[in-house]
Amino acid sequence: MAAPNRGRRPAGAQGRPGRALGLILIAMIALTGGMFWAGQLTPRLGIDLAGGTTITLKAKSEPGKPDAVNETNMNTAVSIIERRVNGLGVSEAEVQTQGKENIIVNIPKGTNSQQAREQVGTTAQLYFRPVLTVAAGTPTSPQPTPSASASGKGKDKAKDKQTADPASSGKPTATPTTQGRAVSDALKAPTPTPSGSASGKPSTTPKPDPSASGGTAAADKLQKQFLALNCTSKTARVAAGENVKPSDPAVACGKDSAGQWEKYVLGPAEVNGKDVDDAKATIDQRTGQWIVQMDFTSGGSKKFEKITSRLSQQQPPMNQFAIVLDGEVVSAPSVRTTLSANAEISGSFTQQSAQDLGNILSYGALPLSFEEQSVTTVTAALGGEQLKAGLIAGAIGLALVIIYLVAYYRGLALVAILSLIVSAILTYTIMALLGPGIGFALNLPAVCGAIVAIGITADSFIVYFERIRDEIREGRTLRPAVERAWPRARRTILVSDFVSFLAAAVLFIVTVGKVQGFAFTLGLTTVLDVVVVFLFTKPIMTLLARRKFFADGHPWSGLDPKRLGAKPPLRRSRRVSSAPTDPKEA
Repeated sequence: MAAPNRGRRPAGAQGRPGRALGLILIAMIALTGGMFWAGQLTPRLGIDLAGGTTITLKAKSEPGKPDAVNETNMNTAVSIIERRVNGLGVSEAEVQTQGKENIIVNIPKGTNSQQAREQVGTTAQLYFRPVLTVAAGTPTSPQPTPSASASGKGKDKAKDKQTADPASSGKPTATPTTQGRAVSDALKAPTPTPSGSASGKPSTTPKPDPSASGGTAAADKLQKQFLALNCTSKTARVAAGENVKPSDPAVACGKDSAGQWEKYVLGPAEVNGKDVDDAKATIDQRTGQWIVQMDFTSGGSKKFEKITSRLSQQQPPMNQFAIVLDGEVVSAPSVRTTLSANAEISGSFTQQSAQDLGNILSYGALPLSFEEQSVTTVTAALGGEQLKAGLIAGAIGLALVIIYLVAYYRGLALVAILSLIVSAILTYTIMALLGPGIGFALNLPAVCGAIVAIGITADSFIVYFERIRDEIREGRTLRPAVERAWPRARRTILVSDFVSFLAAAVLFIVTVGKVQGFAFTLGLTTVLDVVVVFLFTKPIMTLLARRKFFADGHPWSGLDPKRLGAKPPLRRSRRVSSAPTDPKEA
């Protein structure tokens, strides 16, 4: 009774290979149909293959905040930049940190990519500052300030009249003397405490007396900066907005409705961008011009109500508040009544510039300032060459594997080639569907991962083939050898693929950027290797074992008993060798 038990095989071990083959055939048909249904017949390509732009931004520490460049602020900046780019409809953009102070932004070639590039490094530090004085944006030579006189007052009055209406095309004609006195008077005038202070109520505490050394130095410095400021120079405009604390007075540049530069002296910031809840571009029904409408948070509404209540009681130009974005005045409207819930930014906006500003304000200001370190653009032609090179490398690798399989395994190579084809179909269709599904983009490292996967998949076939050969060397015929070899080969294949998948998972978690493409592809193809071996390679071997070409051990089948070191007839030779031992044992 023991002998029949030893030869018994698990139920269904050989009998249902067609079910597994039918299952994998259905999967391939479904994935291919899904590809056509989604309209995505090819995998999406990454920047290095399709072309695009890579921007490297370096974070800068702000005055008084030496520790501002930290992991938390960098991660926040990455999140904001990513939302800005995606808000423009740019798909497949990639934003990640590199080191402690760099951010890498990859923008694929396509619609809105240039627009996205202009926004990624925009800090979007938004402040509402009261206007203290305004003049034409050209530099003026400082002159000694004369004593107050009636003529001087007349000049100030004329200047105020011209700056009261920021929409007018005329420019202030104030002389350097009156400009300097305006700056000095503005610094001496009592200025309310910003509404964001702890008290939340205007304070009548005056500015430091200019007669004191500190106040005089501050007034003189601001006066010289204002007089010398040349708003027609981009370098001067950027320098004017750098290293300015929100709580300090500042000078800034901006354009009027005619597109001419003006320069401003501004008071401390009283409302900032964090108080803006939403911003969107729209057309002003009165003028037909593009504007940006802003809705404030509950706290921002209270702050804005206080500043507009105070400014509405002032005379021009001190009844204006400047909307300052990254150190530049984008609008300086006059206030005639108290406002609270919302505000609008007007100016020389086009539809695109208004939408850009609304997009930036909606997603918030970056917690850090950045400077553009490098910009690298990959053309579509260069990307095509890299893709071609990757495909050639893959074809060479596949050809070498096939040559080896044919030379060593002969007829069994057919099983390996068919399995590789099935694996390639599954990999291609899944990658094509993952593009619109999760935004997966095939880059050059991912192509490398697919090439490496050829070796992993072929290794699984080799493990199974060698187990079958071992069984034949032990004297078994092909059909039982195929079934007996499978449990041991299956165990080895699962352990090997688990190690490969674990390595891919760890690599995906601990790396960023393009290396993740390599890890993702390697992990995907490793999983598909298990699927192909279980649902295709093993069933197809079961079917081929019933074919005479393989079952009889044809020399070109790769399973010739003579080549493998076994002497046919296999079962008979084992019985003859064991027979003489029985009488002696008896």
